[in-house]
Amino acid sequence: MQKLLPSALVAVLLCAMLLPASAQIQNSPPPTSAVVLPLTAALRQALANNPDIAAARREVQASEGALRQAGVMPNPELSALVEDARQDSRSTTIQINQALELGGKRGARISVAEHSRRAALNELAIKSAEIRAAVTTQFFAVLIAEERLRTATASLELAQRASHAASRQVNLGKIPPLEATRAGIAESGVRVELAQANSELLIARQGLATAMGNKLAAEQLLQAEFHTLPALPSMQKLTQALARSPLMQRAQLEVDKRVSMSALEKSRQIPDLTLSIGSKREQQTGRNQAIVGISIPLNLFDRNQGNLQEALSRADKARDELTATENRLHGEVLQAHQRLSLAREEAEMLKKTMLPGAQQAYELAIKGFEYGKFNFMDVLDAQRSLLQARAQYLRSLAEAQRAAAEIEAYLGDSEFSLFNATSSF
Repeated sequence: MQKLLPSALVAVLLCAMLLPASAQIQNSPPPTSAVVLPLTAALRQALANNPDIAAARREVQASEGALRQAGVMPNPELSALVEDARQDSRSTTIQINQALELGGKRGARISVAEHSRRAALNELAIKSAEIRAAVTTQFFAVLIAEERLRTATASLELAQRASHAASRQVNLGKIPPLEATRAGIAESGVRVELAQANSELLIARQGLATAMGNKLAAEQLLQAEFHTLPALPSMQKLTQALARSPLMQRAQLEVDKRVSMSALEKSRQIPDLTLSIGSKREQQTGRNQAIVGISIPLNLFDRNQGNLQEALSRADKARDELTATENRLHGEVLQAHQRLSLAREEAEMLKKTMLPGAQQAYELAIKGFEYGKFNFMDVLDAQRSLLQARAQYLRSLAEAQRAAAEIEAYLGDSEFSLFNATSSF
């Protein structure tokens, strides 16, 4: 019994290392000096600091200026005419010419500017949705990379303990030296995984800082429950939300804008009147004569027919693009929905079945090896299966978060959010 006690202690220590890394982290308080950054705060910072959002806001301001200018009436024109250079017989004419727009040109021009302003606001909503999706994806990518780093660290300790156990068995003459060499190779593979996990964490943090437009984001402590899966809505609900999404509104607004531009070009076929009012002073007679005149161009050659044809064709093109956009977005949302569904099913299966089974198999293998009932290859196979299950579980979580964020990017900044109603398991 005394000979078995050290081996049993080693087995207990090895089994303790199999506790989920997330449970170990949750029990340890965060550093007091670290700045905790929840997802909601990260999204607010991104929308406030991201330069793409700032550029979209500038475009909205520019469209408001264009709308203001579209409603301005043409300026009057002041003209002066002097006939005859001799002062005694000179006549001087002063008049004001005012162009009068006919055919609803001003209203059509305002309509085009208004649709341009709506399009700019819609682009701001699209850009905001893209930034939200990028920040959400990178935020969870950092959390999952941190979890993978913790898992790789725990796995390295497992591999080191297994390697030491194999070395002791070799020294006792119970297993051949080849088994210790295999344990060392397995430990080296885990070290490679640890290096990759460190690199992925650095890349994910830099991606989050870029998406937020804040370099300090790479140094902040993130706070979120990434083990909670995003909700899986029905395709009917997604289709209804997609019809109201900014991406669909972009195509519809383009149609409306092109129709307004066609109406503007059609109004330009009607010539404008120019009203002239003035006074003529004849120096020789000393009389002042009132002048009233009207001028109108004759549409003999240029009837704006080419511009109207172009505007009508572009309106038809916008309608075709609206149909194409609807089909494309519906297909892309369907694919993202299927990826989310598959990732959820895979994560649930790994969490409920494969991870517990792999952990139990490893516990039995290491105990059996310590008591001489299994060879070391069984331990290595069980360890490899456990590490693969853990890695696959993290990949499934990451894929679920990416698919959910992608769907939200398609749906835009609306009340619908996959992260507002989540399901845990």
